[in-house]
Amino acid sequence: MPGPATGSVGRRAVVLGATAAVGTALTGTARAAGFGWTDDGSNYVIDTGAQLVLKVSKSTGDLTSLVYRGTEYQGYGGMNSHIESGLGASTVGIRQSGSTILVSVTHGTLRHYYAARSGENNVYLWTHKADTSVPASRYIVRVKKGAFLNDEPDSYTYAPTAIEASDVFRKSDGQTRSKHYARRRVMDYDYVGWSAGGVGLWMVRSNHEKAAGGPFYRSLLRHQSADGGGLYEILHYGQNQTEAPRFGLQGPYVIAFTDGGAPSSALYPGTLTTPWADSLGIAGYVPASGRGKVAGVGISGRDTAYPYTVGLASSAAQYWGAARSSDGWFSLTGVLPGTYTLTVFKGELAVYSTSVSVSAGATTTLNTIAIPSSNDPSNASAIWRIGDWNGTPAGFKNADLMTYAHPSDVRAAPWTGNVVIGDGETAAFPCYLWKDVNSGILVYFRLTAAQAAAAHTLRIGVTTAYANGRPQVTVNNAWTSAIPSPPTQPDTRSLTNGSYRGNNHTFTYSVPASAWKTDTAQYNVLRIDVVSGSGTTGFLSAGTAVDAIDLLA
Repeated sequence: MPGPATGSVGRRAVVLGATAAVGTALTGTARAAGFGWTDDGSNYVIDTGAQLVLKVSKSTGDLTSLVYRGTEYQGYGGMNSHIESGLGASTVGIRQSGSTILVSVTHGTLRHYYAARSGENNVYLWTHKADTSVPASRYIVRVKKGAFLNDEPDSYTYAPTAIEASDVFRKSDGQTRSKHYARRRVMDYDYVGWSAGGVGLWMVRSNHEKAAGGPFYRSLLRHQSADGGGLYEILHYGQNQTEAPRFGLQGPYVIAFTDGGAPSSALYPGTLTTPWADSLGIAGYVPASGRGKVAGVGISGRDTAYPYTVGLASSAAQYWGAARSSDGWFSLTGVLPGTYTLTVFKGELAVYSTSVSVSAGATTTLNTIAIPSSNDPSNASAIWRIGDWNGTPAGFKNADLMTYAHPSDVRAAPWTGNVVIGDGETAAFPCYLWKDVNSGILVYFRLTAAQAAAAHTLRIGVTTAYANGRPQVTVNNAWTSAIPSPPTQPDTRSLTNGSYRGNNHTFTYSVPASAWKTDTAQYNVLRIDVVSGSGTTGFLSAGTAVDAIDLLA
C-alpha cells in the first residue's frame, strides 16, 4: 500500500534505473539555433534547437521518431507512439507561432496536438475527446528495446506462462508480472519513466481533470517487454473503473528528455502553466484566467493518524489535493467553472461531502469543515474490530503485495486460515475473499455474559467486489443472515490486476442475542461466506476486498 500523503506540495515518481540529481529546466522563449520544422514527404520533422528532433506522420499523426542527442529512442515491435494503437488515416497540420511549433491531428471528432518549444527537450501533448465515436483511452510512448534497463520488474510483461487474460504472467520461480501492476495511485506520482547512461526519458502526467476514478485510482503506467518499453498517459482506463468517461481536453502531458535527472518540477501537474499555449487555438483549451479555486481554512473532527484528501468531482471534471496535517487546510487551484461534489476522505474512505460552485477568476472559500463523529465508523464503540475504517485493506494479510502481484503469486501467504480475536487478527485475516478460494473463513471470539445477553450489529466494510461477490454471515451455526443485495461496483477485473479501489460499502447485520453462546469460556464462531451467482473459478470467482470488520458494543 502507498504510504501516507506528504502534503499538497509532496511529489512522487515512478523511476527505473539510476537517476542523477539535476533535471533539465525550462528555458523560456528565446529561440534556439536550429529551431524549426521541415517536411520529409511522410513526416513533419521538428528540431527543438536543443538536443531533440521528433517526427510526426503526416497521414496518421503517429509519433514516428524521437531522436535525443543523436540516438533514436522511439519504437518497439515496429510500432509508433500514438493514441490507442494508432488512429489510422487522419488530417494532420503544422504551424509555427513564435517559439512554439504546433502539430494538430484530426480523426473524426478527436483532436490531438503535439507542441515543441524552442530550446526545450520536451514534447507537450493534448488530447480532446468529444464523444465515444473514437476510442481514446491512452497515449503510449513506445521505447526501443535495450534503451533502458528494467530494474523495477513488476510490470515486465515477458514471462513464460500467461495465467490470466493474456496480460498476467507467471515466471518459472512462481512470481507474477503484468503491465497492470503499477503499485501507485494517480495522486502518488507526477511522472513515470527511465534513466540510464546520462539520459532520462519521462512521461509527465496531466492533472487528469478529464480522466476518471479519482485520486486513489490505479492504472497501468509503464511496462517493459522483450521488445521494448511503454510509457503511458491514461486518458480513461476501463479496468476497475468507478466512473463514466469524461469528455473534453486532457493535457498538457509531456514527453520529457533530461540529462538523467528528474524532469523539471515546472512540468508537474498542478504547477504547469502554459500561457504560451493560450492563443494556439487548441480545442477545449481553458486558460488560467478561465479557471477558479476552492480553498478551505481547515477540517475539524479528523483522526490525525491518517492523511486526509479533499476531492472535487462532477460529470465534467475532477480535482483533488491533500489537506494539511496540522489543521486540515486545503487549496484546489485551476478548477474549471461549475458545480462539484466536494468529498473529504480519511485515507480513502469518504467521511464528508457537500456541494460547491466554482467561478472563473474567483476563489470559493469554505469555513472550517466539521466532520460529524458518526461519519467516521471508527468512532463507534466496538467489542472487537479487525482492521480499521480507512477505505483500504491496509494491514490485512497480503494487502501490500496485491498492488503489484497476482493472488496466485508464490510470495503470497496462504489465503485460507481461521482468525482468533486477540491474536493478531488483522494480519491473519486475508485482504480478499473469494467464493472459490477462501469462502467460509472462521473468526473466533469470546463475549462476556452481559455482551452475550444482547443483540449486536456486525459490520463488514468492503472497498470493491468482483462479479457481485458479497458476504453472508453465520454465527455459531445458529443464525444465518439474509443474502445482502450487491452494491454498485466496477464490472471488470480488480482483485487480480493490482487494484482494491472500487466503491466503499458497509454491510450491516443485526445479530440477535439468541445466536450467542452463553458460556463465556467458549468461543463464538463467525463464518463469512462469499455469495454470488456470477464469476468463474479460482481467483476469478466472485470476490471482495475488505476494509474493516467489527462487532459493535
